[in-house]
Amino acid sequence: MRALLVVNPKATTTSERTRDVLVRALRSAVDLTVEYTTRRGHAATLARAAAESGVDVVVTLGGDGTVNEAVNGLMTAPTALAELHGPRAQRLPALAVVPGGSTNVFARALGLPRDWADGTSVILDGLRDGRHRVIGLGRADDRYFTFAAGVGLDAAVVRRVEQARLRGRTSTPALYARSTFGQFFAGDDRRMPPLSVERPGEPTVSELGTVIVQNTAPWTYLGDRPINPNPDASFDRGLDLLALRRLALVSTTRAFAQLATREGNPQGKHVLRLHDQDEFTVVATRPQAFQLDGDYLGERQKVHFVSVPQALRVIC
Repeated sequence: MRALLVVNPKATTTSERTRDVLVRALRSAVDLTVEYTTRRGHAATLARAAAESGVDVVVTLGGDGTVNEAVNGLMTAPTALAELHGPRAQRLPALAVVPGGSTNVFARALGLPRDWADGTSVILDGLRDGRHRVIGLGRADDRYFTFAAGVGLDAAVVRRVEQARLRGRTSTPALYARSTFGQFFAGDDRRMPPLSVERPGEPTVSELGTVIVQNTAPWTYLGDRPINPNPDASFDRGLDLLALRRLALVSTTRAFAQLATREGNPQGKHVLRLHDQDEFTVVATRPQAFQLDGDYLGERQKVHFVSVPQALRVIC
């Protein structure tokens, strides 16, 4: 069995020793090639080349951003796009994820241990036993995502956090909380909600302040606590959406308070929730922040979301 290990050397919770131990462990089970990412988008290039060359498994060591890039590389490989017989998931290399970032939402949503060493043991067992799971993905325009996307306030908070990290700050739950409240009070969107959701054959829903899209649950974590705006979201179904109709102080504070509880699941007339959706489009009256799998991708005024069922095999 041939495997490619894609390593993000800047992953926040790994070290050179971590990488050496992982490489030795994987080489005991597979014919391994190791590549290190050097720039944004490099993991996608490496994964796409691996799919083209017939590699059986792509393993990532990094955070959710590295995973997202690898998934996009696999899903845009000629093997994935060609009109061939058989399910696309069976034509592509399987994906194995070793958690190496600060949050690792995708790995934890799969049920993998948070610790990289324990996660490696699960992957080795899966490789030896031939165990895998086929999952669905989401697609936003031409970019795939594994667990979540956001337009509006959600993505603007991700932008603030990324800017703080560039200034040397550490990604912590406290940083996300401060960024959320700072963005809420600084923006104009709570007074003039700019977003609408359009669905085929359904009335348009307008005056939305933020939109959260999930391909699975949870949406994210605050430390060890899962945050669940759409608790019924699943890799095995379509996309789930939660939007806040108006970012009024009282109703938004209540929604955030509900999110912070163990159950999550905000309720109320200010909340729009859609479950198991095949497709929809988010449209904005002015450019809005946009994020996929926790990575800020700039501003958009229109994003078309599609559920892609049975898309990828994952070792877990």
